[in-house]
Amino acid sequence: MNSNRGIEENTLAIIDSFGVKDARDIEDDRLSFLEAVRVTSIVPENGTVPSSKMFEAIFQILRNATTLELIITSYQLLIELEKRYPRVYLSNSELVVDKEAWSPFSFGSEGAYSDRNSTNGDLDEPLNPNGFSLLTQSIAQAADTGFKLSGIKPLADMFLFQYLIRVLERDFLPRNSVYKESSEWSLLRESLLNMLMGSRRINYRNLFKDCLSILCKGSHAGFDIPDGESAAKFSTQASGGVVGPTILSELGKGTVVAVQNLLTSILELEVSKKQADMKGETSRADGVRVPLLDIIVDELTYNKDLISPFLQVFSESQWKLDIILQYFQKYVPKTSLQTRSSNNTPEVSKLDVVLKCFSNVAITRGIVKKINVEVAQLLLAHAFQAYLLPLIPADCNSSTCEKADDSSLVQVCKDISCAFQNLRKIEGMEMLQIAEEALFTAAIILSTK
Repeated sequence: MNSNRGIEENTLAIIDSFGVKDARDIEDDRLSFLEAVRVTSIVPENGTVPSSKMFEAIFQILRNATTLELIITSYQLLIELEKRYPRVYLSNSELVVDKEAWSPFSFGSEGAYSDRNSTNGDLDEPLNPNGFSLLTQSIAQAADTGFKLSGIKPLADMFLFQYLIRVLERDFLPRNSVYKESSEWSLLRESLLNMLMGSRRINYRNLFKDCLSILCKGSHAGFDIPDGESAAKFSTQASGGVVGPTILSELGKGTVVAVQNLLTSILELEVSKKQADMKGETSRADGVRVPLLDIIVDELTYNKDLISPFLQVFSESQWKLDIILQYFQKYVPKTSLQTRSSNNTPEVSKLDVVLKCFSNVAITRGIVKKINVEVAQLLLAHAFQAYLLPLIPADCNSSTCEKADDSSLVQVCKDISCAFQNLRKIEGMEMLQIAEEALFTAAIILSTK
């Protein structure tokens, strides 16, 4: 207890020292504090759970960090503490929630935010929903420039974002797992993810436009220092060591993965919420939002340049298939495509409806006039990939393909081949590589049947 009290006093001393000491002294104090917490809470087998003030201090060190060492050290400590002292977890299939545990998010009364703190500009407070939205917007703006960094702040933002998504996931996933068995909506209503997405303090559509921008542009960004600046000069500005291309690349990949995890969790939350709504378990307090699936499809419809990078990066196969099928719903005549049910089984009949339309040359030409032949190829090829992924290993050969003995698989392979053959009949059509790969895969599978 005395040791824990001493660490907490050290925390308060560090907070009080802002702007008083030299920058190097402040950095040394913060690094010493982070190490003291690690030694007390992580190293021992029976470590001491940090107090809320200590958690808050570590979090603020990450948010205010001016050196790469402080960013990485505080981030890694938060991740280790999250693993060691989870807020929500399963024990013998029972959900355990530590309601007294510290959270990096602040969800006060929606009307309680003053004009002063509505943007969460005070870095000495937990992050409110609008602060999360602004953080995402900042990373999206950096992605728009190809992550040409002008200082240490974009790095801190990406580490902070990855940590926050991890917190949201580790709170949501066990809750959703239990909900699927118990159908008790209150478990998900109280999740950090649901409270964040239900806040009136964020623009839901703009938030996910920023997420799509990070996902699509961040995955292909160069992650360079500013043109004309040497690594040494950037190091001096950042006051924390040279930020090499490997670090930047891994950080960028991690941020893109975090965005995908966020989108997938929200899509899953919306499935559960829809089920609860159908059972009459939700209320007006739960709010009404445009489904994320609709937002994604709308953004891809209005900005076709996003389609290729999005489909390349978004790897969750079943949701990818849903997105593609809903996209086709706008252009395929007389179809009624629904989003998938909650049993995680690919909806073959829905894909079959689309493919059957492409078996008709006239209908194929009509669809291509609306979405162009390149988009049609991309959507069909990625839909085929997403359908196959749960069924056949990536290293498909004659022996592994034979194990996927499914009549519907054979029919889908025949239909995808027919669809691309009809697309080839369109004047000026050039076959994309991904379309050729889809045809080749279909041929291999059919050859084994």
